[in-house]
Amino acid sequence: MTNTYDAIVVGGGSVGVPSARALAQRGLKTLLLERRSAVGQGENKAAIGGIRATHSDPAKILLCLRSLNAISTWKETFGDDIGWKTGGYAFPAYSESVENTLRDLLPKQRTYGLVNDYVDANTMADIVPGIQRENLRGGTYSPHNGQASSLLLPVAMMRHAVQLGAVVRVNERVTGYEIQHGAIRAVATDQGRYEAPIVVLATGSDAAEHGKLLGINIPVKPDSHEAGITAPVEHFLRPLVVDLRPGPEGKTVNFYFGQNHEGQIIFCYTPKDLFLGTNHESLSEFLPILASRMIGLVPRFKHLLVRRVWRGCYPMTPDGVPIVSQVAAIRGLTLAVGMCGQGLMLGLGVAEEVASLAVDGRYLLPTEASDTLRFERDFLAGKKEALK
Repeated sequence: MTNTYDAIVVGGGSVGVPSARALAQRGLKTLLLERRSAVGQGENKAAIGGIRATHSDPAKILLCLRSLNAISTWKETFGDDIGWKTGGYAFPAYSESVENTLRDLLPKQRTYGLVNDYVDANTMADIVPGIQRENLRGGTYSPHNGQASSLLLPVAMMRHAVQLGAVVRVNERVTGYEIQHGAIRAVATDQGRYEAPIVVLATGSDAAEHGKLLGINIPVKPDSHEAGITAPVEHFLRPLVVDLRPGPEGKTVNFYFGQNHEGQIIFCYTPKDLFLGTNHESLSEFLPILASRMIGLVPRFKHLLVRRVWRGCYPMTPDGVPIVSQVAAIRGLTLAVGMCGQGLMLGLGVAEEVASLAVDGRYLLPTEASDTLRFERDFLAGKKEALK
């Protein structure tokens, strides 16, 4: 089967679905290809739902501010319940070094329009009820950030993409790409062949494998992270909280949690020793370590009932910044990969950039931000230390 489209998006996750929607909004006949049984069934559904712009990289700040604007007004604009909850993000500080790091980020974040302030210990204790007060110095709080459902959001976006004319094909695996005279021409799958002058690669953890099919090296290597969720309790916690202290067990870099719109506490941590690869099997060490971290920060959490745990992948680039870029060697190809575990919060912002690159050949972001996203960059220069 051969069909002709204006644009093909490969990957139906946090970035692929909004990219298909953005291209369809531009009036392009768009095809979305997803190898799984439905959209949002890859790393997207493993996300705990945090939507924040509290980053150190200007591109991430600006892209996430776009996403925040769209997601926080989604229900009013489109009527879909996507589980949005405005509550902000809180970064408590228990040491001088963490306080200095957080304070040092504020000028850059404010330059790009992010509302984020340093608050004292009493205010942080009001923002996070029950937080451990010993050695608490205060922290940063960005009130406009929040949480959305990683299960509801991709489905809502897919429906709007389809309403705009996009075609979504699931259970269909890409097996190859056709390139002629330095330009993309077609995508081959296990079920057919599709021609298009524009192809957007948004495949998450599989990006490097698709790079091999395209004949280019895409430096994305996934590592897996574990998360969990509790039974619902009465709403008491507004923000999603990020604890940057090294855990007493020495196995975590940080951990983060929040109470979602249904009252459940959802949580995750960044392990000190990364679990490289795409293994999605839960580990026996996760829950004891995470429980110790959570109870140590908020003692009242000891009464929570954990319902389930799971693992998902962070598709990482060497410098911790996504690749959102055209490729000089292959005209018509746009990469939107390497979201570094932040695809849900970046997706809608990235999609606008993808549509502009694919159709107009230019970034919407200012140069100082867009330069950090280019495929042809030195990934080892000025390695970023992003707050996860």
